[in-house]
Amino acid sequence: MTTQSLDALSVFVTVAREGNFTRAAAHLGVSPSAVSQTMRGLEERLGVRLLTRTTRSVTRTEAGEKLLREIAPLLDEIDAHLSAVADLRDRPAGIVRITADEYAARYVLWPRLLPLLDKYPEITVELVTDYGLTDIAAERCDAGVRLGGILAADMVAVPIVKQVRMVTLASPKYLARYSAPATPNDLTGHRCINLRLPTHGGLYAWEFERNGEESRVRVDGPLIMNSVIQILDACLAGVGLVQIPDGLAQPHLDSGELQEVLTDWSEPFPGYYLYYPSRRQQTAAFRVVLDALRDGAPL
Repeated sequence: MTTQSLDALSVFVTVAREGNFTRAAAHLGVSPSAVSQTMRGLEERLGVRLLTRTTRSVTRTEAGEKLLREIAPLLDEIDAHLSAVADLRDRPAGIVRITADEYAARYVLWPRLLPLLDKYPEITVELVTDYGLTDIAAERCDAGVRLGGILAADMVAVPIVKQVRMVTLASPKYLARYSAPATPNDLTGHRCINLRLPTHGGLYAWEFERNGEESRVRVDGPLIMNSVIQILDACLAGVGLVQIPDGLAQPHLDSGELQEVLTDWSEPFPGYYLYYPSRRQQTAAFRVVLDALRDGAPL
């Protein structure tokens, strides 16, 4: 069926329902002569009269009655499907794929994504845990979440968390056996729990700063893990010292399960940003996720 035939059938249904060419033309937004011409063309193609015209009204012939009965529900169904598709253009829907490190995914993104997923059931968010600076295009990701200092120049960066502190912690059990370190260099004599970065396989170097003085220390100890959550559990068990983000540590500091050491060497630095390619077209679903994650958005 051609588009012209479908349009003609739609005109026929409108005329048949209105019973008047003038009212049908007003409903369709065209002239009465255009409606009349369309109906003559449809009847000529079908080889049968569909309408009986008088000076006062338009009535359906037997063929017209049959066509209306069979075709009108189909056209209504088509209109309903088209309306549903049009709604999707305005209602956010689809998959948004984000890469983030383990801490950011669990403690930064998840609290903000949870209410969004309830509000927009047509949106699917895929979180890819990755400690490296992922090539978004190559990995088919829409965005990445990383600390502010390591963003590529061709990316748009939207702040999620303004500042982060990496805090060095120990359990009271550990500190009862070993004296607390006074400087970062003292860590070389302590049992420390290392993080092996899952993406690149290297060990994380602990970073410190005080009054502009920076220090990076390669620590050693009885455990190497590739998850900050596992490392936290080991620290709570008294195995050794750890360095983790302050947001992950705070509940355990408040409860007294852990104590911070080298506090004056732990200065805040630029926090997490969501970054995405500047030239990528944003979908409605991506804009909703972006608004939910940006710094200051309500939880």
